[in-house]
Amino acid sequence: MPKPYPEEFRQDVVRVARNRGPGVTVEQVATDFGVHPMTLWKWMRRADIDDGSKPGVTSQESAELREARRRIKLLEQENEVLRRAAAYLSQAHLPKRIYPLVKELAVDGVPVTVTCRVLKLARQPYYRWLDKPVAGAVLEEAHRANALFDAHRDDPEFGYRFLADEARGAGARMADRTAWRICRDNRWWSVFGKRRGRGRKAGPPVHDDLVSRNFTATGPNRLWLADITEHATGEGKLYLCAIKDVFSNRIVGYSIDARMKSRLAVTALDNAVTRREHVDGCILHSDRGSQFRSRKFVRALDRHRMAGSIGRVGAAGDNAAMESFFSLLQKNVLDRQAWATREELRIAIVTWIERTYHRRRRQASLGRLTPIEFETVMTTPALQAA
Repeated sequence: MPKPYPEEFRQDVVRVARNRGPGVTVEQVATDFGVHPMTLWKWMRRADIDDGSKPGVTSQESAELREARRRIKLLEQENEVLRRAAAYLSQAHLPKRIYPLVKELAVDGVPVTVTCRVLKLARQPYYRWLDKPVAGAVLEEAHRANALFDAHRDDPEFGYRFLADEARGAGARMADRTAWRICRDNRWWSVFGKRRGRGRKAGPPVHDDLVSRNFTATGPNRLWLADITEHATGEGKLYLCAIKDVFSNRIVGYSIDARMKSRLAVTALDNAVTRREHVDGCILHSDRGSQFRSRKFVRALDRHRMAGSIGRVGAAGDNAAMESFFSLLQKNVLDRQAWATREELRIAIVTWIERTYHRRRRQASLGRLTPIEFETVMTTPALQAA
């Protein structure tokens, strides 16, 4: 069974199809992106349903139905756990640990009587605890600190203002000053915040340099290169993280976002793995950008059984093969005009990569073949990319 296309790739193809120029058919767009026309028509019909322009069950409703079924199964399991653990939960030293749960259930509409009966708790001790619980301000401070810590752990280069933005996005509302105070008390500083000027050093490498500027590969999915570029639009900057297979120079995965976070690199890697096969042992080489040294990215490499590789500080040649692709992108797309919106630039980038770079631009290093043609000629059907 073939692997599904990444969701970001599907959305990009639908964007291009909807914004196609006069005389350009949906079938031509499907050919440019390497998908079957019927598949693209299905994606567009699904997008119309999700947008509300056509009747039908939306993707969100389908996901909610699957989530409801999952929750029903989980509730059945939890009921069984409670049934078997009722005697343990009613021991003398445990009730105070369960009381916050009783209070939360009461706020959600579950009577205290019912909760206490299920958990085998006496109501009088609960009401005595309710008179003197932990102060709400303390709990709120703990929730804020947890949200800031999670954001700092994922992106240690962020300052307190960015951490506050991430915490607010996770539901922990707070002012920037409050975030600064919590970060100060816990000494959660940005890795760039305390060393300025000439004495600042780049972050430590999390991998060895396994490439040593030898940008060659004997087959697909042996050596990948990754890097991030940015370009300004009228709405602000747009960031692109691309991953290239050295064997055919094909961009096997990419992700585009308005913010340059570790999630951008992780999504690009996940999209690349989704569209390819046999990636076990593949080396992914990058520079020392914080996104590629983040815990999320390292965990993603381990999850896909890939080996990481990082170049030296200030040595542009250690990732020159990837920089050459971005140079082409800069000349052919980014610098061709002023881009008013991020959406406009995004469509231009994905169209150039999938239609022009992959299927029309012949490369001397590939024997005057395009990356798609080179992979088709040089690999067996069992090894061809999805």
